[in-house]
Amino acid sequence: MVSAGDFRNGMTVQIDGNVMQIIEFQHVKPGKGAAFVRTKMKNIISGGVVEKTFRPTEKFENAIIEKKKMQYLYNDGMFYVFMDPESFEQTSLSIDEVGDAMKFVKENFECTLISFQGKVFSVEPPLFVELEVTETEPGLAGNTAQGASKPCTLETGAVVQVPLFVNIGDVLQIDTRTGEYLKRV
Repeated sequence: MVSAGDFRNGMTVQIDGNVMQIIEFQHVKPGKGAAFVRTKMKNIISGGVVEKTFRPTEKFENAIIEKKKMQYLYNDGMFYVFMDPESFEQTSLSIDEVGDAMKFVKENFECTLISFQGKVFSVEPPLFVELEVTETEPGLAGNTAQGASKPCTLETGAVVQVPLFVNIGDVLQIDTRTGEYLKRV
């Protein structure tokens, strides 16, 4: 149990059946009346952000979030299959559970599965991936006055904006958090 007066940034607690992560907190002691704690919290399962105030003595249950490195094996059309590299145990997640997290991930990449009480609610891909260009238009010479870019399709099917000099067959480094092209490898 943790009291609202002991809140810290990044801490996760259970509030009204939801798992909330403290983004910001502020202890407020007005000139008149009792002190309170103003917080900005993110529901880590749904992603919603709310602001709430609590009395410093209110108590909440700690929420223990587990992160486990898993190897992505394959997608069978309905499920993404991951394997624990230590125990070789496999975990299947539906396309709805994974969401957009897998658009830059190909087979054998290592991902982090995030769970609460054994239920996986999020998949974190590697921060940077190297993927081959499978489709793009040729860039026109002399068309670079404004740092022009063009769309390109990667081997996973994801589409990103790249500079005009990128060609089919090039291997690019991509930041999976933003989906931005970083460099040609």
